[in-house]
Amino acid sequence: MSLQTLLAAVAAGEITPDRALLELQSQGYDSIDDFAKIDRTRQQRTGFPEVIWGLGKTPMQIVKIIEVMRQQQSVVMATRIVPTVYTELHQHIPDLIYYEMAQICALPAATPTQTHLGKITILTAGTADLPVAEEAACTATLCGFEVEKLWDVGVAGIHRLLANRHIIDNADVLIVVAGMEGALSSVVAGLADCPVISVPTSIGYGASFGGIAPLLTMLNSCAAGIGVVNIDNGFGAAILACQILRTAGRIGDRG
Repeated sequence: MSLQTLLAAVAAGEITPDRALLELQSQGYDSIDDFAKIDRTRQQRTGFPEVIWGLGKTPMQIVKIIEVMRQQQSVVMATRIVPTVYTELHQHIPDLIYYEMAQICALPAATPTQTHLGKITILTAGTADLPVAEEAACTATLCGFEVEKLWDVGVAGIHRLLANRHIIDNADVLIVVAGMEGALSSVVAGLADCPVISVPTSIGYGASFGGIAPLLTMLNSCAAGIGVVNIDNGFGAAILACQILRTAGRIGDRG
């Protein structure tokens, strides 16, 4: 219930002041048993609705959260959902869609439509980086943005990247996903005229320290215009890219 509706109901005598106080105290979130509080106003505050982090939650907890969220949000997403967990979720929510490589399940559409201006282009250094890159791609698509993908263009065969220079030139925001030493991000940022969001992955030999090496490479890049998110955080990279484009669109509307 909105604040205006609540106040009107009190004024009309339809709700007592004590009841209205209880409503106000819970305004903004919905409690689910004793394990979750769903943030109802996140999209209003930040532009994007709350997303479920799947790891560490039981399938039934996720089911209950989805059932509450679907009453309030245009898009319901759960990340880091492994296939065995999705199988159990699908038994309770038959219309739940699963993106296996991205390990994301979502409602309501299997093929979301573009609702925002701007193109997010996602590059990977290698095929092993695909799960993180697909998490970013799926997230951005579900948020209503156009996504273009360019896989396996790492610096070990840099001609593969240079042969696709037009894809970099046509991007509005770039997400670069790379493990090993993470050099691809610096190379791309040296070619691009748009923001570059770097995602270090935990792919690599022992000295990559589970993603620490590419993280440090990206943080220490001499190329300007790079932002870096946490290791394997494709979701966070996508939301940042979406926020950049959404804000640019808002500024354009003012003009």
